[in-house]
Amino acid sequence: MDFDMAHYLLTEGRRKEKENSSMRSPSKEAYRKCLAETLLNNQTRILAFKSKPSASIQGMIFNEVCSSHLPKSSAKPCRYIPQDAERTLDAPGLIDDYYLNLLDWGSDNVLSIALGNTVYLWDALDGSTSELLSVNEEAGPVTSVSWAPDGRHIAVGLNNSEVQLWDSAAMRLLRTLHGRHRSRVGALAWNNHILTTGGMDGLITNNNVRVQSSVVETCRGHQEEVCGPKWSSSGQHLASGGNDNLIHIWDRSSSGGPNKWLHRFENHTAAVKALAWCPFQSNLLALGGGGGDRCIKFWNTQTGACLNSVDTGSQVCALLWNKKERELLSSHGFAQNQLTLWKYPSMVKVAELTGHTLRVLFMVQSPDGCTVASASGDETLKFWNVFGTPEPPKPASKVSANVGPFTSVSRIR
Repeated sequence: MDFDMAHYLLTEGRRKEKENSSMRSPSKEAYRKCLAETLLNNQTRILAFKSKPSASIQGMIFNEVCSSHLPKSSAKPCRYIPQDAERTLDAPGLIDDYYLNLLDWGSDNVLSIALGNTVYLWDALDGSTSELLSVNEEAGPVTSVSWAPDGRHIAVGLNNSEVQLWDSAAMRLLRTLHGRHRSRVGALAWNNHILTTGGMDGLITNNNVRVQSSVVETCRGHQEEVCGPKWSSSGQHLASGGNDNLIHIWDRSSSGGPNKWLHRFENHTAAVKALAWCPFQSNLLALGGGGGDRCIKFWNTQTGACLNSVDTGSQVCALLWNKKERELLSSHGFAQNQLTLWKYPSMVKVAELTGHTLRVLFMVQSPDGCTVASASGDETLKFWNVFGTPEPPKPASKVSANVGPFTSVSRIR
């Protein structure tokens, strides 16, 4: 609504053209500057691509715009990842064997670790340690441990081909599975009440532990030791890796028989022990190869296509997905014996955690998904806060537990 300013802006271009045609006199130039300062208060450079304003004016304008006009950033703050382990425990007698699975973390926040012929339990809540079992030299050493989904029962594989089922609360042996394999059982995986065992004989057996004759089926596809069976979150597909460099995807609902796999991946050039199903994409499987392969490959288990392959430069021993972010953690062998955090799908390195002096053979995740425990051939067990901090517990509902839509009904037919 300032007509004097508007008139000046409209006519300034013509005046400049006329003045450029003839030499400006000092009096005309002084008059023009005085008029501009009076009408525009020297603010003609705002939002104009001209020379840079003075530092004081630029700072004032920037601060004013940021505080009053620009929306607040919605980007998440960068997560701090400690480079040192939160805690280190001694693990004397830990067997330095790539093909075994000697560490697991149960849903009740109790960690199990096999040291030689003995299985120990470490309670993450109070830091107490107890001995679950110890086997004799003929049966041992212990070659695998795996918690059942209930966090109370645990399966233990032995060097003599037996599998024991224990009640950790009662510290009592429930049953022993015989005759499933002809040699050591180095890999175990649970799917509700189905216990999958993988042996050095190349066989995979699915056992219903609720019945006496527990063998549901035997899967034959590997020619050498099975070292990494993993069930998908849906419980419909089983991925198995072996020392024969092969990976099989087995469909539980398939009618093709125990020797019929859904997919067979042959692209790795070393044993595949590290397997991890993606928590945010059900048909995405990450696989890590041994010392002769060193690659992390991503497979679409629905189509059987290899989506990406990344050379890590060292043996891949274990893989874990972050349950809250699109990240993947890998543990490695020679030469750095490190844990590497990758951003998915770009596979840009987010962090590298060092501290172990020998290859990091085993890696498990806490029930809350934040802490990672790693065990190495250097006979140490380290805990890393790599996936963030636990979420605070939600406040209890003020609504009474007895209040509900069916509180007045004694039985629903």
